[in-house]
Amino acid sequence: MVYYFTSNVVTPSASIYVGKDKFENEELIKHGWEDDFHVDKLSSAHIYLRLAEGDSWETIPQDLLTDLGQLTKANSIEGNKKDNITIIYTPWSNLKKDGSMAVGQVSFKDPRKVKRVLVVQRENAIVNRLNKTRVEKTQPDLSGEKEEHLRQLRKRDQMARQERKKEEAKVAKERAEKKWQKDHAYDDLFSEENMEGSSNQNRPENWEEDFM
Repeated sequence: MVYYFTSNVVTPSASIYVGKDKFENEELIKHGWEDDFHVDKLSSAHIYLRLAEGDSWETIPQDLLTDLGQLTKANSIEGNKKDNITIIYTPWSNLKKDGSMAVGQVSFKDPRKVKRVLVVQRENAIVNRLNKTRVEKTQPDLSGEKEEHLRQLRKRDQMARQERKKEEAKVAKERAEKKWQKDHAYDDLFSEENMEGSSNQNRPENWEEDFM
């Protein structure tokens, strides 16, 4: 079972989810999307944040970090009873899992991509607000959700590439037109008609008298 929460401290609202136990945690580790939050040095659930398009794990708003920290603390049997605990978070892509680790256990590929936030004490108002948004899904299709997410990302990237190509083609066409105009700026001046009009050979015999 996976629990889904909604945080309304940001616009648009943030989607947060957590596994009921270590076995669901294992599935979330396998099919995670964006950011993973966990109580440092204590057993706890993995809380995942699905970032809005264009957002970065390094610039999560403080109010949202507070919600995530409180939810992570509340979902740790030991951490929920203590004050001044540290919540660690990192991009899902930075999670490291190998066969020697216990179910639900992870480490990190790059410790420099791990951030920490201090949670001084439990704030029931925040936890209660988040719990009111909780939706339970008994057998969510985590693999399918991840694949659909990746499909949307590929589609977005493909559209972006097509737009870039169109813009590049437009710029190239404009440059070619400007170059052609520059290269042919004097074509009319040297046309056969203009050249004939300016030639002395075709003038009447008394043309010089016009200047007398």
